[in-house]
Amino acid sequence: MHIAVALSGGVDSLMSLILLRETGARIMAVHARFLTAGDDSLADRLGNLCTDLGVPFHLVDLRLEFEERVVTPFIQAYQRGLTPNPCAACNPAMKFGLLMDRVLDLGADRLATGHYVRLEQTAEGPTLYRGLDPTKDQSYFLSRVPLARFALTLFPLAGWTKVKVRQALAARGLTPPADQESQEICFINTNYREFLQQRKVLLSGPGPIALADGTVLGRHAGLWNHTLGQRKGLGVAYSEPLYVTGKDVPTNTLVVGPRPEALSTGCRTDAPNLLAKPGTWPAQVLVQTIYRQQPEPAAIELDDDGMTITFARPRPLPAPGQVAAVYAPDGQILAGATILNGIHHET
Repeated sequence: MHIAVALSGGVDSLMSLILLRETGARIMAVHARFLTAGDDSLADRLGNLCTDLGVPFHLVDLRLEFEERVVTPFIQAYQRGLTPNPCAACNPAMKFGLLMDRVLDLGADRLATGHYVRLEQTAEGPTLYRGLDPTKDQSYFLSRVPLARFALTLFPLAGWTKVKVRQALAARGLTPPADQESQEICFINTNYREFLQQRKVLLSGPGPIALADGTVLGRHAGLWNHTLGQRKGLGVAYSEPLYVTGKDVPTNTLVVGPRPEALSTGCRTDAPNLLAKPGTWPAQVLVQTIYRQQPEPAAIELDDDGMTITFARPRPLPAPGQVAAVYAPDGQILAGATILNGIHHET
């Protein structure tokens, strides 16, 4: 078997390469360049490292495709008043999409990455689970990758923790060329507001801040500046703390309300990416609607257009554009879908 290892420059992908190399597997390293304003010298440093390790190195330029399939949809989502999740979009479109296609063209049989997630190949097909390290588990971001792609994937760090990875590389005398934690959004160096302004994106301007009954309390500087559940920075005075509870894009109104109005009993999604047949799902499933959130019990109704998710207890309003990932209690990932809207809690 010929394995291509996606080498980003960080500790996780380098450790994945080292682990596979130490098994005697036939491997190649592949670095995908996604960012137009990226580190021009990183590919050279990675190539030199691979030469020292005796591993063939390939550079794959996907900058135009990344701009088209990840960055542009991210911008368009903000223009529509959504809160997009570009990492969840990048995995199916780029890493396990175009990059996987390229490494297969280079003669590889599998693509290995440094994601902290566990994959089991069974008689029924690939099955995906949370990784061992709960602080680095990345299964949420992989929930929208088509199941067939995991038949061609390896995750060497499934049983590792970040601490152990760093210790293991140090013990081998290896330092990754880009030894730093990944940014939350790789193509944004500051924050998304500055990024959108730097791109001169046409965004909504000032508009009213109002309660659900239409009472206007103040003015906002643009819907894109705010997220559902936001409490600070609203700039309005009221008898109790206020939270962002909605965005009325047609009227450019930021809707706010007290905490009970910022809670949700569920959400509606688009058609899910199924990673396990619904007939095999356990009676109790868990749902996670944002990264670094603990999945909690929920009931799910599937139809031809998507999922209706009902939470076991009220939770913060899910943001349209984010991902709802469905899990079994043992950590198996069952499905992933994009949230269309949250269902407000009736007080």
